[in-house]
Amino acid sequence: MGIDKQSDIAADIQIGPTDQGMVRIYVAAEGGIELPLDFDPEEAEEIAEELRAAAAVAREMGAKPRNR
Repeated sequence: MGIDKQSDIAADIQIGPTDQGMVRIYVAAEGGIELPLDFDPEEAEEIAEELRAAAAVAREMGAKPRNR
């Protein structure tokens, strides 16, 4: 599966600061998969910029929001 392909895998995501001054993206998926990803604040801001840019491109392509 590539990044541009639709997936039927369900996952939950949580984002917040850690007690160590990092930003954690925590992904929990079907089958008991748990993936804590820690980033320094600068990396987190870069990720946020990439998300905004990808959302803008998806919007231009006419992407429909997914129901949760």
